[in-house]
Amino acid sequence: MTIQEQLIEIRRALHTMPEIGLKEFKTSDFLLKKIQQLDKAYVEIRQWQTGILVYVKGHHPEKTIGWRTDIDGLPIKELVKSSFSSLHEGFMHACGHDFHMTIALGLLENLSAVQPKNNFLFLFQPAEENDAGGMLMYNAQAFGEWLPDEFYGLHVAPELPVGEIRTRVGTLFAGTCEVRVTLKGKSGHAAFPHLSNDMIVAATQFIQQAQTIISRSVDPIQGGVITFGSFHAGKTNNVIAGEAELYGTIRTLTQEMNLLTQKRMQEIAKGIEVSFQCEVLLSLDQKGYLPVENNRKTTEAFIHFMEKHPKITFNEAQPAMTGEDFGFLLSKVPGTMFWLGVDSPYGLHHPLFNPKEEAILLGVEVISDFLKTLDEK
Repeated sequence: MTIQEQLIEIRRALHTMPEIGLKEFKTSDFLLKKIQQLDKAYVEIRQWQTGILVYVKGHHPEKTIGWRTDIDGLPIKELVKSSFSSLHEGFMHACGHDFHMTIALGLLENLSAVQPKNNFLFLFQPAEENDAGGMLMYNAQAFGEWLPDEFYGLHVAPELPVGEIRTRVGTLFAGTCEVRVTLKGKSGHAAFPHLSNDMIVAATQFIQQAQTIISRSVDPIQGGVITFGSFHAGKTNNVIAGEAELYGTIRTLTQEMNLLTQKRMQEIAKGIEVSFQCEVLLSLDQKGYLPVENNRKTTEAFIHFMEKHPKITFNEAQPAMTGEDFGFLLSKVPGTMFWLGVDSPYGLHHPLFNPKEEAILLGVEVISDFLKTLDEK
């Protein structure tokens, strides 16, 4: 079996077992068995819940180079029909984490085949999609003395062809913040609105005013977006709703702008309370989804390498409103994240997401080349 066939076999096995954050039990067991096959004296393994850290000790280490992959799936029903479709009903690897894991295993095998000069840390991180697993592991001190001096990671890009890589110095992905709003007033008969406090009207006003934050409180050069994707209130047509619930997200390209947006939303909540004589319970939870800020030094070195690689077409990326919890780790350790083209007709988080598998071997080869240059420095 060729290396490409082995990698594809691993990816397809992982694709059948998508699991949500901190419940990636089968995935973690599968990865652990593959990692244990390395059986090298200079390779150590540490586990944290469903996460796995693999430390490759260098013979004359001057630094520790980190590589991170996420391992969780999404609660999405897969519509792609194949021999390796998800076996977990209602769950799917719709964000390419099966690709990420497979590439990480390939890199681990390449970088540990011969003991490197420097240390390498491979992080198989849970809960990227829902609980900011990188932050959880960092705060739990799971890294210990293995915390890297520089960290790298990738995300598949369905809109890019196989063979293209993109990244940029500075902000690559936005910081996000979950917004939950509960408005409590007084229900009543539809014929007597003056005796009630209508929370549908209040919630509508909250949404409309929140939309003015980006247009009137945020520097238009920096930008941002506020989206409420869930609005629940009332049960029938002739009863005024005494309670309403909203669920949304804030996305900004800098942490400073995210905090400003949160502050303005808190002020709007207080205004709604006064205007509608109601109670507004506002929850703002950024978890660990900080902006992904690529370090200048590590990213310029990465770009310089990829621009010269014969198998790669490199283009500078534009900032995206995509959220990624790798931003938390990059706030603690300098490093770089980048897009890897996988040419899918459907995008991330779509039930028909179907990336091209030839990107896996290419990713392993090219990124191995890059990481080896870091080991030589």
